[in-house]
Amino acid sequence: MPLVTVDGDPFYVEITGESHLPPLVFGNSLSADTSMWDDQIAALSPFFRIIRYDMRGHGRSVRTPPPYTMDRLGQDVIEILDVLGISQVHWCGVSLGGMVGMWLLTNAPGRVGAAVLANTSARMGPPELWNGRIRTAERGGMEALAQATLERWFPADFRAAAPETIERVRAMILATPVAGYVGCCAAIREMDQRQTIRTIRARPLVVIGLRDPATTPADGRLIAASIPGARLAEIDAAHISNIERADEFNRIVREFLLAS
Repeated sequence: MPLVTVDGDPFYVEITGESHLPPLVFGNSLSADTSMWDDQIAALSPFFRIIRYDMRGHGRSVRTPPPYTMDRLGQDVIEILDVLGISQVHWCGVSLGGMVGMWLLTNAPGRVGAAVLANTSARMGPPELWNGRIRTAERGGMEALAQATLERWFPADFRAAAPETIERVRAMILATPVAGYVGCCAAIREMDQRQTIRTIRARPLVVIGLRDPATTPADGRLIAASIPGARLAEIDAAHISNIERADEFNRIVREFLLAS
C-alpha cells in the first residue's frame, strides 16, 4: 500500500474500488488508523472509490512532534488529495475525523462534495480534560488509556457480545504512537468550530450515537442546527457507531451519498 509524501512527510494511504467511481475519503478518530473502517469496505466500495489514510501521528503515517492544530490536520488532507490528483471528494469522518471534515467544509469547500460528520463535536472541552489525557499518555503510554477509551467507545453490552472486535480495537489503540495521540489531543483541545460551521453551505449528514458519552447527542444536534440544510441521523450506539452498528451505519451513509 502506498506512502504518499506531503512536504517530505509520509502518509499511509489505502485505495479500494474502481478508479471511475466517485472518491470517498474516510477520516479516522483519535487513537485509530485505517483499520477502523474495515467494516465499511465491502458495503461501500461497489459505489465509491474509497480512500483511507492514517491521520498525522497515527498508524503508519508521519509522527511529527506535538502539538498539532486542526488547521494542520485539515491541510494534510488537502495536500494528500493534491498528490493523488483528486480535486473533489466525498468525506466521512468519525469523531476527530468529523472535526477535520467540518474544517474542510469551512476552509476548503470546493474540495468536498457530500460529507458525513459522525459522532463528533464542534467544541470538545474543557481543556483540563485533554490536558489530563495528555499527562496520562506521557506517563503511562497508551496502555494507561486503552480500557477507558474502549468503555467510552462501546457500551457494556456490545463489549460483552463482541470480544473479538473489542480486542482488535484494543490492539489498534495500543499501536497508536503517544506523540500522535498527544498532538491530536492538543488539536481537539484548542478547537472551537461552533461559529465557523455556520458559514458552511454544503448540506452534510450528521450522525449521532444515542448512547455516545464522548460526543453526545446534544453535540451532534448543535452541529446539525448550525449548518443550514444539514440532515440528522440517529443510531442506537455509543461513540464508534461505524463498528458497533456497521450495517446500519453503512446503509445510512450509502443512501445519503448516493442521493447527494
